[in-house]
Amino acid sequence: MHDTKLEQPLVDFYMYPPVGDDDWRYIRQTALVRVYEMQMLSRAALLDMANAESLEAAASLLSATEYAMPGAGRNFVEVEDVLRTRRQAVRQLFADLMFDKSLVELFRTRDDFANIRLAVRRILTGKPIGSDYSGDGNFPPEQFEKAFSQEDYSLLPDYLRQAVDRAVLAYYQNKDVRQIDYAIDAAEAQYNLRSARRLKSIFLLGLFRIQVDLTNVRTMLRLKFAQSEQGPGLAGTERNVFLQGGYIDPERLRHGLEVGYELLGPLFFVTPYYEVVESGANYLASNKSFLRLEQRCDEHLLGFLKTTIQIVTGPQPIIAYFLMKENEIRTVRLILTAKKNRLDTQLILDRLGS
Repeated sequence: MHDTKLEQPLVDFYMYPPVGDDDWRYIRQTALVRVYEMQMLSRAALLDMANAESLEAAASLLSATEYAMPGAGRNFVEVEDVLRTRRQAVRQLFADLMFDKSLVELFRTRDDFANIRLAVRRILTGKPIGSDYSGDGNFPPEQFEKAFSQEDYSLLPDYLRQAVDRAVLAYYQNKDVRQIDYAIDAAEAQYNLRSARRLKSIFLLGLFRIQVDLTNVRTMLRLKFAQSEQGPGLAGTERNVFLQGGYIDPERLRHGLEVGYELLGPLFFVTPYYEVVESGANYLASNKSFLRLEQRCDEHLLGFLKTTIQIVTGPQPIIAYFLMKENEIRTVRLILTAKKNRLDTQLILDRLGS
């Protein structure tokens, strides 16, 4: 039986759902991450990197930070090594700070599902299974390769075996590779929501519902763009790819496929995602690019994570710091990769939301 607090109405808040109560076991850990938060890169620092004239100039701005790049960033393999090391460090810190190891395992499943997605795509499209899988999940890559090479899926944990079954079934309906991603996204979302309820975490339930909504908004706009580029008419399977369990009624998303870009904002005005949809749709219509949509989705999720400032002590601020730090690492990689490829500065600024 679920905690009644977890069974809240679909949307009973203006912008962000509640984050739950304090847990006094985490008082030392919470104080520690508050210090770490103050050491994160400022928005001004990221904008300075975006406006830098070259990769070397952008990398030099990181010289006094934990992201200091050897050789001024000229060797991009070394840049990737630095960023990979920082990601591993923050993941290890998260594991060390958490009393509830089930939470650590839950976030490690992100890599498990990513591995499954890659493997299933390769197998069903006749490509070699490969060995370039993440070792940061709960399921060891060597066991993972064995399960697929021997087609013995009983070696997989239940949540991954179910994801494989759903993805294979979805693919063979019309041999559309996109259905693999939709099926695994659905399996991961359901697993996350079930885990949040099992752990009786109001914060995680809100987090995962927001992630479902943002994934659905992205899917809606990508399908809409594909329709505008390739001609009208979406297959029934594509109209039913929206994930269940978020705050937005999937029917609203399906209706969004039928109206013009200019009407999407008003359609979502009564939801917490009005600005995400309005800004993302307008930029897409004008520039045929999803840059602003991705930036708004990131901004909305980060906004929710920052509401954990109201928690004096608990796992919520630690989870929030962990996810914000991962986002920071991705942003640094994005900027440096853009500089390496000499992308227009304005495109980088648009992605950062400047």
